Amino acid sequence: MKKHQNLTRYIFTSVTRIADLEEGFDVKDLPSNRWATGDYVVCKIERISGKINTAEISSGRMMSLLEGDIIVGALGIRHATLEATGSWKEVGRDKNMHMLTSAGLLGKLTSRSSFISPLIEISYMGHVFQSNVKSTMTDFVKYYETRKFNIPVILFVGSSMSAGKTTSARIVAHQLKMMNYTVAGAKLSGAGRYRDILSIKDAGADHIFDFVDAGLPSTICKKEKYRQALYNMLNMISSTQSDVAVIEIGASPMEPYNGDLAIEAIKDHVILTVLCASDPYAVLGVMKSFNITPTIVTGPAANTIGGIELIDKLCKVHAFNLIDRKNIPKLRALLKDRIKNNN
Repeated sequence: MKKHQNLTRYIFTSVTRIADLEEGFDVKDLPSNRWATGDYVVCKIERISGKINTAEISSGRMMSLLEGDIIVGALGIRHATLEATGSWKEVGRDKNMHMLTSAGLLGKLTSRSSFISPLIEISYMGHVFQSNVKSTMTDFVKYYETRKFNIPVILFVGSSMSAGKTTSARIVAHQLKMMNYTVAGAKLSGAGRYRDILSIKDAGADHIFDFVDAGLPSTICKKEKYRQALYNMLNMISSTQSDVAVIEIGASPMEPYNGDLAIEAIKDHVILTVLCASDPYAVLGVMKSFNITPTIVTGPAANTIGGIELIDKLCKVHAFNLIDRKNIPKLRALLKDRIKNNN
């Protein structure tokens, strides 16, 4: 067993932000049959062979890494359609793995898009132990009083990752603050990345939460485990007594991140749904596959008049580009109308 000492340079990735690991811990090698999703582990950076060379640390800042650095992250699973997939369950006897996300989601790479650089290769040094007990993310979760969720929701759903959900949510949160509403921002599903919800806070949100706060490195897990985390997240949001909640569903609701369960849990409180899509045909795919009718469509699909006209033709829903400032008055009017009609 190795003792964490103050002189040791550990890099605490952002999935550790809910924990008190910097106060000290032991490092103990565990056989893989005792590993589990959300376990905190210590790994050494073995190889950086591409442009991906940073870690998102507990503050949300991006930090450059060097081979030989020692990081603290969490075992998890990622299943990204556009970048990479991997799981701690695929780690072999050598216990070598990868940084599946810069936030410290760790596991063995199973596939990678040819459009992204190779992921950082790491070697397992051991599990984090405190008071002779294995430390997991759930050990540090703050559980909130059960409350009935009744905050009106602006919901952001995407056809895939990188479809513009966080950018759109940031724009809406900013406009809601300009309209003097108290805003809670949340990301209920996806793979851990602190900067997404931090950007919502930077835009003006008064309170922010995500599934890391509920003890999950990503929301790929058993449905019952996710439901427990989800209801704690909803209690977190309810505790703020905000006027409106800006809520993002990471990836798309058809991917294995349990986003469908999140939408089902809050659907009765959604006053406006924003679908962010990569192209007009993706809009049609989400609407048909998930039986969802958005209030508006935005993202790359609505970048041009051609895209907007095709969305109208295929889907009969309104689309406009939220990034274009000339559309802000239209957005503000829509938000004001939906919130007013909800009261």
